[in-house]
Amino acid sequence: MRGQTLSLETGGALARLTLSRPETGNAIDAALVAHLTRACDAISADDAVRVVVLSAEGDAFSRGWDWDALLVEKTDPVAALRGHGIPPNPFGCLSDLPQPVVCALQGEAIGAGLELALACDVRIAAEGARVWLPEVSLGLLPLAGGTQRLPRLVGRGKALEMILTGEPVTADEALRIGLVSAVVSREHLDGEAAGIAQRIAERGPLAVRYAKEAVSHGLEMPLEQALRFETDLTIILQTTEDRAEGVKAFLEKRTPDFKGK
Repeated sequence: MRGQTLSLETGGALARLTLSRPETGNAIDAALVAHLTRACDAISADDAVRVVVLSAEGDAFSRGWDWDALLVEKTDPVAALRGHGIPPNPFGCLSDLPQPVVCALQGEAIGAGLELALACDVRIAAEGARVWLPEVSLGLLPLAGGTQRLPRLVGRGKALEMILTGEPVTADEALRIGLVSAVVSREHLDGEAAGIAQRIAERGPLAVRYAKEAVSHGLEMPLEQALRFETDLTIILQTTEDRAEGVKAFLEKRTPDFKGK
């Protein structure tokens, strides 16, 4: 599946999503959001896919909203987004995927570009990358989940500093605060992302999905409720063929052959 803004390639357990508007700095427009939503629907329905890698062509991951296109008929940014059919939480389709999503960042991830990365589960960055949410400098709020996903990732204080100042954060600082989990050279970025994805794909696919669900939903619950939710998922997992295969393989000192059942 390939659109003018985004490509989806699947092969075995891995799906690759690639932003493909390098001439615009991978600016995000209505077409890209629509293509992303359709791609996520296809990935979610494909049981063979165990993990997703999101990356981008060109020098920048994404420089944010394509305001040149979105503001042609309207001067109000929110009205422009809604007028082009871009919904609130436009990147929720990524965070809602049952499969984990690994994001590879290079160059700049600005505004909606960073918010797109925040909707992923694991982020790694190339050396020299910078990320920021500049919306307050324009008299706006981050419009695509930044005020909610960023503090859940890096904590309230650091998130507020980033949002209120609108200043760039370097790749090394992003690593220090937990916004990304690794910083590698640009030439090794794609390989590192693929390596993380491959290691995830080799784990029990049902256990991986339930682990993502436990963390994602559990963070929104009181602790006691979240612990019960974790137990419920564990009980469900106990009934699966994969769980039996995993234990058997461990006892037999061999690599498990997981089927996703």
